[in-house]
Amino acid sequence: MTSVMNVIGGKWKIIILYHLRGSILRFGELKKRIPHITQKMLTQQLRELERDGLVKRTVYPEVPPRVEYQSTYLSDELRPIIDMLCDWGERQQAESKL
Repeated sequence: MTSVMNVIGGKWKIIILYHLRGSILRFGELKKRIPHITQKMLTQQLRELERDGLVKRTVYPEVPPRVEYQSTYLSDELRPIIDMLCDWGERQQAESKL
């Protein structure tokens, strides 16, 4: 469990993976979808996710440079778990409103 938490733990990684599922996004697009994350933290988390094989970073040799991020097969395996977490969160929110 410790090794799993080292890879996907923290406040932002699951949120980043949620937004990347089925999408190819540039840094600015991700930042807009996660407005409360700082630029520094988003950069750090993306680097860690890339290092751990959960995010693919593609740099295009253009001016200005274009960089895109997308999920990998490893992070795609986490989709059902992320979906269950989202469902659980929605149920908890609904129950707390009662």
